[in-house]
Amino acid sequence: MQFIRSLYFTQYLFYGLTTAVGLFLLAFVFPALLLLVKVAFGVFVVLALLDMLALFSQSKGVFARRSMAEKLSNGSYNDILIYLENKYAFPIQAEIIDELPFQFQKRDNLFKARVESGYTQVIHYTLRPTKRGSYRFGAINVFVNGPLKLVKKRYRFAQDQEVPVYPSFLQMQQYELLAITNRLHEMGVKKIRRIGHSAEFEQIRPYVAGDDQRTINWKASARKSELMVNSFQDEKSQQVYCMIDKGRVMQMPFEGLTLLDYAINASLVLSNIALRKQDKAGILTFSEMISNIVPAERKATQLNRIMEVLYNQKTRFLESDYELLYAALRNKVKQRSLLLLFTNFETLNGAKRQLPYLRKIAKHHLLLVVFFENTELQALLQQSTDSTEEVYVKAIAEKFDYEKKQIVKELRQHGIQSILTSPRHLTVNTINKYLEFKSRGMA
Repeated sequence: MQFIRSLYFTQYLFYGLTTAVGLFLLAFVFPALLLLVKVAFGVFVVLALLDMLALFSQSKGVFARRSMAEKLSNGSYNDILIYLENKYAFPIQAEIIDELPFQFQKRDNLFKARVESGYTQVIHYTLRPTKRGSYRFGAINVFVNGPLKLVKKRYRFAQDQEVPVYPSFLQMQQYELLAITNRLHEMGVKKIRRIGHSAEFEQIRPYVAGDDQRTINWKASARKSELMVNSFQDEKSQQVYCMIDKGRVMQMPFEGLTLLDYAINASLVLSNIALRKQDKAGILTFSEMISNIVPAERKATQLNRIMEVLYNQKTRFLESDYELLYAALRNKVKQRSLLLLFTNFETLNGAKRQLPYLRKIAKHHLLLVVFFENTELQALLQQSTDSTEEVYVKAIAEKFDYEKKQIVKELRQHGIQSILTSPRHLTVNTINKYLEFKSRGMA
């Protein structure tokens, strides 16, 4: 039974059988061909049996395994590796089907490979999950052609794997690496000009590309025979909280991810940068109730705590309670802090309803409200109009776009900092604002 389940016929075998049937029919018209057809058919059957014998004479002719990280990064392209080892005495042509988690809704994950005898082939592909949570991979199916490519043998490696998908730690590591090498500008992070040198002097160190030339210490450079610069450090131990709205306004999708996921990914990156700046990072999530509060700290385990909390966040489909948010901040956050509120306002009236509570929060903390451009509206605004209906649609889009800009103006009039950004540029714009606050001594 196992033999039958693992035996498959190739298209070449079907072509041969179809040709044989055609020749037999032709032999009824030309009887002289019958003997030749019988001989050819017999040779074909023998070749098929030899091909089958070569494949099935060895019970474990190939071996395959999947390799990936212990956790995947949401919204990023994650590397998946399949190692295929050929234990046959001849080269093989193989088709590999990897059973992906149902969340990807992908059934054509097929790869083809040629592997020499005794060698291992590495198949590499990437996956981009768009939801946090648990993902289960199924078996690896390998279909191996015989030397004559007439039959196939199926190998099934039951490598069921369950892997969690966390907020985008790959994006966080990418920003961290660029920060270490002074190449953050490649991601769009601006070089913020420090206003004066109110920051504390830290050390004299060697010059590296990207350093401000005005900080060169010429006396130290002359002594060392290389360029040396004065290094300054920002004020430390400031509290930075990322507050994430989980209400229904954050369910809107963009490029597969919800606005909530974009806010979560940006919060993880910003928390890591704040910790590297020697600040204290914390998280608060809320909707119609306060869901989670991670007090701002600077411990070595703080980033892992933040990641574990962000991993479990889900959108709640009720309107968020900003009065409750204000009460929680007054009760839990006693020290003046930088608060980054990730939310979304689609209308000016919606923002005005929450404005009294935002003004109260801004009295005690430095508040930055981060909300999103409607990218679909931007696409409509750039289209030409050819009909009356399109004119009306574009007019409505312009109204909503205007209201977004009015929200920024309204917040500014009440002394509240804000960012209106597309989801794609959320992380960069948030980092730029944070660094701007640090350079001005506001944070």
